[in-house]
Amino acid sequence: MTADQSVASDSRVLPDALADFSLRQLLSFRAVAQEGSFHGAADALDYTQSAVSQHVAALETALGVRLFDRGRGRRTVSLTEAGLLLLRHVDPIADRLQAARADLVAYAAGETGTLRVGVFQSVGARALPAIIQRFDSEWPGIEVRLREVGGDEAGFAPVEAGELDLAFAVMPLPAGPFAGVELLQDPFVLVAKAGSPMAVLTSPPPIELIAEQKLIGFRTCRSTRRAEELLRATGHEPEFVLRSEDNGIVQAMAAAGLGIALVPLLAVDTTDPAIRAVLTGLDARRVALVWHRDRYRSPATNAFIEIAREVCAGLAAELTLGPGAGA
Repeated sequence: MTADQSVASDSRVLPDALADFSLRQLLSFRAVAQEGSFHGAADALDYTQSAVSQHVAALETALGVRLFDRGRGRRTVSLTEAGLLLLRHVDPIADRLQAARADLVAYAAGETGTLRVGVFQSVGARALPAIIQRFDSEWPGIEVRLREVGGDEAGFAPVEAGELDLAFAVMPLPAGPFAGVELLQDPFVLVAKAGSPMAVLTSPPPIELIAEQKLIGFRTCRSTRRAEELLRATGHEPEFVLRSEDNGIVQAMAAAGLGIALVPLLAVDTTDPAIRAVLTGLDARRVALVWHRDRYRSPATNAFIEIAREVCAGLAAELTLGPGAGA
């Protein structure tokens, strides 16, 4: 057989092998890879363990390669190199199937159904209550299910996978199938212990002065990372003495004098007499509501987006520092 004949033969075999795949086989393979065992995959998919084993065995036969290493007496399995390669292609297929199912459920539901929304802490405390109250009044047949995400960028992955219909996040949007609308600009402030030198400032401090402070901030805030880059550009490496995702802890430690909190204003309780917030000249955090650009958006989803825009427009007008705070 010549080299050209070999290539032609391979090109004929591959489509036949691919035609032997089934969605159940691919989903069983992915579940075993995620759970690390056939038993765990069966529980996750609500299949029998023998069905999962048959699906994976059929897939290996169709491909002519072993996808998992199975040691005698071992309850767990591990992916082979071929399995790792296949998983890279199966993951996006499974995510799109889940997104397709969510679209069909939303389409069939009409004015009844479920709206799944991801939210991070500061938006959940300041903006979400008014949004939910108004949406519930106008769309009583829609159940809103909230999912707290770990930070202002953690909602993108579940939106892409079809696990969330909407998520609060920050602009700019990352690469991926995302669309969104900016809701408000959330200025960065310094939160200092009342009576401390930083607390008596009456105007935004120079960025070099901020860079020299012992700082407190969030761990995964996308906008905080951008602020850190600006501080670093002054030639100073920002010194963070505490990072936490909890707004209350960040503010309490600033009030105790551990350091100066560098946070968006939405995350601050400006009525706390133990602290004083001072505006900075750093770029504001651009709070947004995002969705999957290729997915169907129900009338209820569009209504939630519009209500969020209107509520946040009002909040933006009120987003000022209270009495005694720095201007």
